[in-house]
Amino acid sequence: MKNILLLNGSKAFAHSLGRLNDTFHDAAVELLSNTGFNIRQTKIDAGYDVQEEVENFLWADLVIYQMPGWWMGAPWTVKKYVDEVFTAGHGSLYASDGRSRSHPDQKYGSGGMIQGKKYMLSLTWNAPEEAFVDPAQFFEGKGVDAVYFPFHKANQFLGMTPLPTYLATDVIKAPAVNTTLQHYREHLAQTLGFECPKPATDK
Repeated sequence: MKNILLLNGSKAFAHSLGRLNDTFHDAAVELLSNTGFNIRQTKIDAGYDVQEEVENFLWADLVIYQMPGWWMGAPWTVKKYVDEVFTAGHGSLYASDGRSRSHPDQKYGSGGMIQGKKYMLSLTWNAPEEAFVDPAQFFEGKGVDAVYFPFHKANQFLGMTPLPTYLATDVIKAPAVNTTLQHYREHLAQTLGFECPKPATDK
């Protein structure tokens, strides 16, 4: 995987200024560029050309979504992006829903045209980690990927497969930005198979 599309889903809204997700996005751009990956990036809330984004998906080996968790899912700006770009990709990102009267063995969701490409979610939440993994807490122990099940399926409809999700938790009540950013860098390095640089403060 040499070509990476970084999608910045930060959004200034209500009490959120969007700065944390901008910071995560910028850290990924710096790390991956310095490691030799080819980078394209889009800040969704700044506007985009739909057809150019379709071409970005065709170019990319990996798409990374950086976004906050809002009301149990992606911000509406990111959902709008997916609706517009994926729909415009009919005939290049996906052919159909996959079913065929002449081939009844073909199942719904098998019509994606970008098989072999990967995607990854990088998410920031105010909720603590235990809210996702403890069966007695809010998400009933189902984990963050269950929260994003429809979002995962939208990407898989195109034929893409997921890489492990990165989840930054408790980012408002117990922020630890530098530590969390380093954990994200390490997650990228481990997932993509390169050595993560040590923090500048380490000797």
